[in-house]
Amino acid sequence: MSALRETLEQAVREGHLLPTSAENISLLLAAGNNPLYPLAISQLAEAKAWSELNDRFFKTLAFGTGGLRGRSIGNRVTEAERGSHPESEPPEHPCVGTNAMNFYNVSRATQGLVNYLKGYLNSIRSDRRPSLAIAHDTRIFSRQFAELAAKVATELGCDVFLFESARSTPELSFAVRHTDATAGIVITASHNPPHDNGYKAYFEDGAQVVEPHATAIIRQVNAITSEGYEPVAAEQKGKLVVLGSDFDDIYKARLRSVILQPAVVSQQKELKVVFSPIHGTGGVISVPLLREIGFNVLTVPEQDRQDGLFPTVKSPNPENADALSMAMELARKENADLVIATDPDCDRMGVAVRNRTGELVLLTGNQIGSLLTYYRSRSFKQLGILNDQNKSRGVIIKTLVTTDLQKAIAQGEGLHCVETLTGFKYIGAKLLKYEMALPESIRRSYRSLAEEESRKARLEYSYFFVFGGEESYGYSGADFVRDKDANAATLMFAEVAAYAKSQDLTLDELLDQIYLQYGYFLEQSGSLVFEGAEGADKIRRLADSYNRMPPKEANGVEVSQVQDFTSGDIRDSEGDLLPSEKMTIFTLADGCKIAVRPSGTEPKIKFYLFGKREGLNQPMLPAAKKELRESLNRLWEWLQADARKRVG
Repeated sequence: MSALRETLEQAVREGHLLPTSAENISLLLAAGNNPLYPLAISQLAEAKAWSELNDRFFKTLAFGTGGLRGRSIGNRVTEAERGSHPESEPPEHPCVGTNAMNFYNVSRATQGLVNYLKGYLNSIRSDRRPSLAIAHDTRIFSRQFAELAAKVATELGCDVFLFESARSTPELSFAVRHTDATAGIVITASHNPPHDNGYKAYFEDGAQVVEPHATAIIRQVNAITSEGYEPVAAEQKGKLVVLGSDFDDIYKARLRSVILQPAVVSQQKELKVVFSPIHGTGGVISVPLLREIGFNVLTVPEQDRQDGLFPTVKSPNPENADALSMAMELARKENADLVIATDPDCDRMGVAVRNRTGELVLLTGNQIGSLLTYYRSRSFKQLGILNDQNKSRGVIIKTLVTTDLQKAIAQGEGLHCVETLTGFKYIGAKLLKYEMALPESIRRSYRSLAEEESRKARLEYSYFFVFGGEESYGYSGADFVRDKDANAATLMFAEVAAYAKSQDLTLDELLDQIYLQYGYFLEQSGSLVFEGAEGADKIRRLADSYNRMPPKEANGVEVSQVQDFTSGDIRDSEGDLLPSEKMTIFTLADGCKIAVRPSGTEPKIKFYLFGKREGLNQPMLPAAKKELRESLNRLWEWLQADARKRVG
């Protein structure tokens, strides 16, 4: 060990290894007794892989408001990590490092979360034992991480509801609420590359953790430096309950309620859907439920098997054309009307639709959400559930970086619309607010109410959630899940497709009808990626520069307004103060908008561009689409050049 220490000290003196990296290596070696750690570190040091060591150790993977996310497979896998597994397979052991998603950090996170839950229950004078619902996706090491979290939690005196195998993130959210768990954990990195994994925490309402709990949990987790802990006495240990197909049936029964007009679906049995879970969890619930409801569903055989390497795609992200290419090829072969794909943890959904000429075209997340907003708003009114007396209590919830077309639809239909910061946890927080506005007598049994009873109570005393979503392909149409739900979105969008077919419309034609009624809205997004320790610093400096030195003009157009969301003094349409967020929104004199924010989960800074054209008729629409698209393309080119100047 002394030889390794001398090698590392010399690397610091010579400028190869960051001082913080050396400190964190010492921390890990002192805090754990796993022989894998010194062996893997020694192998990297002997190979003089200083860049790899810096990326793994320049910081300790911080538990943030989104939990943990990082590499579970190193960019350079050591022989120690490879273990007995051949090169053609994932390594036997997770990536060693304080800045990695591994057993060390999963243990720390779970210890801190359980500690907080005990303190929370004590603060509200509850004598119940803390409990956790735990799920995981199909990623490499996901099952092992979930089992470790369950072991740590039960040995620290917390009951655990652990899914028997891979399940979706939205089913985890549902499970937290249905089991009355104090919190939840899902092991996933959503649609990140195969080498990543993550750990997301949920609170007792079934939504991702927000304040005041978030900061307190972060403090508890980040204070723990060792994966070791002292288990409670045997009689105080928590119970482990395994959730399987019986629980799936409970979730599926509730999901059926998102279908608003079953007759529309049953009359379109010839509608053919191709579905791909992209090697993830989407096939567990979505496929059988689509078939039970009456849809004609084909799956992509090569992608209808769970595999954390996602071997058939460059990225398991359903917003990317590549991820849907195999499903689209099958749809062409089978003459299917609709392609649906979900990401590994099945909280995001992408689609391709067949247009009038027979071509399959991809829709954006904003377009998918707008079709759902329109259909659900109109359907609730046609069914008489929303009427002139109560429609203002129907609410559409969207994020600030989601298309304003959804706001225009809500306003046109007389519904309430509220905008949140980016992240479905803020939509979940709104749903909790509306639930807490119900009389206590209703709240006590709210989670067990049938959808019709629940809806009646919300329309009378609070707000009824019609639809919510974000541009990044996440949608929700019900309150029994407090996160984006691609299982529900799959059902909802298939119903919209059936409706369009019943009207002899293609989905893009239905979208054009919406544009003519509410205005043509177009969005474009882009991102700049900066990897590693140096990249993190560039992202920070670039984001800060937009607030310190906001542009006075963008591509020759005056910037008429700058909103700095880091200030923490901006309120939403309900008067609620928005939390501080590293985001800046610029409004231009021509009506266009630009939003800039660092990603909370990936090494990139994101740019969102918005434009609109109003007062159009059918002959004017094609030219307006072309003109606005070219305008946003020029604006994006200008933003990239400006960003390069800002970071040097």
